[in-house]
Amino acid sequence: MKKRSVIISFFILLLFLTVGCSKDEKAGEDLEPKKEPEVSDKQELSNTYPLTGVKTNQTVDNRAVAVMVNNHPKARPQTGLSKADIVFEILAEGNITRFMAIYQSEQPEEVGPVRSARPYYFNTADDYGALYVYHGAAGFIEDMLAGGAADYLNGAYYDNDGHLFKRSSSRVAPHNSYLQFQSVYDVAEQKGYDITANHKVLEFLDEEATIDGGAATEVSFNYNSTPVRYVYDTETEKYQRFNGQSQTKELKSEAPIQLDNVFILETYHKVVDSAGRREIDLTSGGNAYLLQKGKVQKIQWENRDGKIIPVRQGEPVGLVPGKTWINVIPSSPGLEGVTITE
Repeated sequence: MKKRSVIISFFILLLFLTVGCSKDEKAGEDLEPKKEPEVSDKQELSNTYPLTGVKTNQTVDNRAVAVMVNNHPKARPQTGLSKADIVFEILAEGNITRFMAIYQSEQPEEVGPVRSARPYYFNTADDYGALYVYHGAAGFIEDMLAGGAADYLNGAYYDNDGHLFKRSSSRVAPHNSYLQFQSVYDVAEQKGYDITANHKVLEFLDEEATIDGGAATEVSFNYNSTPVRYVYDTETEKYQRFNGQSQTKELKSEAPIQLDNVFILETYHKVVDSAGRREIDLTSGGNAYLLQKGKVQKIQWENRDGKIIPVRQGEPVGLVPGKTWINVIPSSPGLEGVTITE
């Protein structure tokens, strides 16, 4: 009788342990992370960076930022140009060009050296819906900006504050002011500016699109004392930029500036004062060259809704997804002064 009680107790214990283990296993299954359903690349990359045409699965709502970058020989090499979606290169005073680098898809740590404002630059920045960042301006230009010409941040008000701007000890003013990019949106928001935007996507080609035009392995021209060259790299299928024989690259990393589109357009320039300041026509349109994938097309440029775009017979010519550099050159000699090597 005692033996039988022991056997019955053993089976009851075994049954209890079996049920307990089953519950624990079930609980363990519930705690395992559920696998996300597989999503195709096409579904993942549902957004597009508006100024590069590059697909992304990131939210694309940060406002573009346009920064005036110095191109004086003492300011080279610059910092942050490789991260810009679009760079405008236009003459300032004398025969030295100045850059306006527009950032949206990438945000560098620093940009610079930063230089002063010009109307044709801040008008263009405003047309692109960008915040306009510069360091210093003539009084009448500052009045135009303060009057609402563009949403702006003037480095002269934050000079070497360590938050928005820093001075480099390795260079001398006015070639040593650097924007601390990560502070831009914070300071802009404090000024009451919008820091998000729904930028319209520019016209871009599909990956499979055929590029028209003749061969262009090297293109060169002069802004008088500022010679510019673009050399095509067949391995990367991008153009590299040079000031004469000196390659345009990042100061610290020495990474070369590599471009998917080089857009060279001619337009009317006029010197308007004794300081050599200019008025430049960025509205009327005219002739242009477009360099892509080692080829060049002679086309036209137009200003549509404030954007400078390439067109052929009135229809937009798509850009290759990626980085774009826009060279604005005087109509005399204009495109006739551009040398193309096949």
